[in-house]
Amino acid sequence: MTDQKTLSPRAWAELGLLSLIWGGSFLSIRIALDEIPFVTSVAYRVGFAALALWIFVLWRGGSIPRAPKLWGAFLVMGLLNNVLPFTLMAWGQLYVETGLTSILNAATAVFGVLVAALIFADERLTWARGLGVALGMLGVATAIGLHNFRHFDLRSLAQLAIIAGTICYAFAGAWARLRLKDLPPEIAAAGMLTGSSVIMIPAALVIDGAPTSLPSVAAMAAVGYYALIATAFAYLLYYRVLALAGAGNLMLCTLLVAPVAILLGAWVRDETLTANAFLGFGILALGLLVLDGRLTRRLLSG
Repeated sequence: MTDQKTLSPRAWAELGLLSLIWGGSFLSIRIALDEIPFVTSVAYRVGFAALALWIFVLWRGGSIPRAPKLWGAFLVMGLLNNVLPFTLMAWGQLYVETGLTSILNAATAVFGVLVAALIFADERLTWARGLGVALGMLGVATAIGLHNFRHFDLRSLAQLAIIAGTICYAFAGAWARLRLKDLPPEIAAAGMLTGSSVIMIPAALVIDGAPTSLPSVAAMAAVGYYALIATAFAYLLYYRVLALAGAGNLMLCTLLVAPVAILLGAWVRDETLTANAFLGFGILALGLLVLDGRLTRRLLSG
């Protein structure tokens, strides 16, 4: 894969913190959805996160970009990385357990490898990557339980919506490499979330209408968590971990997020997952370890 550094205790701590934050985001979104329409919930997420990041950028002495071409790139990035996946997954969580949503979300890395192989000449599939992708796909299919599609229903559609969201993330990664790689991370994230807000806030007003009453304290706390902590702060922490741990080690974060979300869903909402879901996650995790590269290196050196 990409460069893989030795993890220091500090890097492990920040990687674990990022995993905990993102793992908690699935539960907070589900809590908010009990009272807030899913389109509005996404508008809150991107709007508050964009505001928080621009405050951070200006506090650090940065400036707001002015080039129209760059704002066009932000708009596309926002559509691919926030508008489509956040909306698809929020709707999906109305019918799919928190833990299963997080398991399916872990397929992002698998689709990311496939999309990169299609677009970039230096990201072609090796036999190891091909094996990792195949295992990842098998894990997703097992977690969903393809036999469930014999009687296609809203739950089946919701699972497909979550998978579609992960594919959007994969294309977003490619777009970021093509158009945003030379920008400071905090400006790229703030611009992307602003582009998302330009789409989602009007969409929420048209589809859901203006809010007529305040949600409960629990729902607003959930919004605050997933907007400010799991989106704005997590983007900044992500790039910090990237610098400390390297891109290869960030695959470990994908493996750690799902168990956190599964445990929180079981603890707070009494969710139970099928044996297929756990087996599927195990196969998917194996595929991610193969993609990560350290497993195959140990086998070949061993």
